[in-house]
Amino acid sequence: MLIETCDQDHTLALELRRFIEDPSFPCVGAKSALARDQLAIVVARDITSGWDDLRIYPLLLDWVESYRERPSLFRSFAVVFEGPRTLSEEEFERHLWDRAQSLSDKDAWQGKPYDPRVSANPHDDHFSLSFGGEAFFIVGLHPQASRPARRFGAPVMVFNLHDQFEQLRAQGAYDKLRSSIVSRDVALAGSPNPMLARHGTVSEARQYSGRIVDDAWRCPFQRAGAPGAEDQADC
Repeated sequence: MLIETCDQDHTLALELRRFIEDPSFPCVGAKSALARDQLAIVVARDITSGWDDLRIYPLLLDWVESYRERPSLFRSFAVVFEGPRTLSEEEFERHLWDRAQSLSDKDAWQGKPYDPRVSANPHDDHFSLSFGGEAFFIVGLHPQASRPARRFGAPVMVFNLHDQFEQLRAQGAYDKLRSSIVSRDVALAGSPNPMLARHGTVSEARQYSGRIVDDAWRCPFQRAGAPGAEDQADC
């Protein structure tokens, strides 16, 4: 499978692994993915460029297929970019959405369905990104992040499957896991993350970059060909 060509031994991949392994890092889900050897890491050149998008997209689809063949909890797909390392929070947010838009455009061009369990409208409370028919929540990391849990030495986009969250809910384990992560994040940062919200109460698009935004913020994403896509920017 293509996913087997991921860059697990690259210097940046090893740095990300050490970042997650640090005892203070709050996301126990990421720690579990790493411990189970279920964190796929791709190293790309530049988050401000589409140079590697044509490489990232098929790897992401391959990772989706590997999950469908062997469903299991605590799996993540991370793209670590070599740079730039000087982006402000606003700049990182803009380029994160540029990459998400580019990958989504390729998904639409390939005729992949949008996961029917979520909305393609980023202003909808049930929004998630979708690739290969599976919904994803993205976590952005970068050097200038205001939250220490998001402050890594290079730009990163971590793709987490929504299906895994639903499995945890079905098992009655989601709330316990979430409470553990929140408590650990407060211990690290000294305060709760003001952007944290449960899926279905507010659009999760506000959480992806890690930047604190207000109610006036509007997500730039539009899914090509989605019903009402041409009206999303005005929502």
